[in-house]
Amino acid sequence: QLQLVESGGDLVQPGGSLRLSCALSGFTSDYYAIGWFRQAPEKGREGVSCLNMNDFTTYYPDSVKDRFIVSTEGAKRTVYLQMNNLKPWDAGLYYCAAEFFNPDFGANCKVDSEDFWGRGTLVNVST
Repeated sequence: QLQLVESGGDLVQPGGSLRLSCALSGFTSDYYAIGWFRQAPEKGREGVSCLNMNDFTTYYPDSVKDRFIVSTEGAKRTVYLQMNNLKPWDAGLYYCAAEFFNPDFGANCKVDSEDFWGRGTLVNVST
């Protein structure tokens, strides 16, 4: 059974750092991407990173570029999101999600492209 489980959410001061983890299990395909998304209260879900687990290309929106780094380890059982220089508006519920894609077309890394979601981990950025 395919599962994604997030962890690492916490309260951090502005300017601080936090590393989130997404534990993966049940994956058998070679062609999938793991996206990190966040949702603040009363706002829509937005993507903050995407990692193609086949060729390890990454994508970040401008809002987090140069502050967030997505990575995995050799066995590809965990995907990490390193978040640096956190801002109050980075707060929210952070989800990881898996998108299975056709290698001829690549991953879309969008909310409505994701096939499986974790339950989220809460990040609060406040003094």
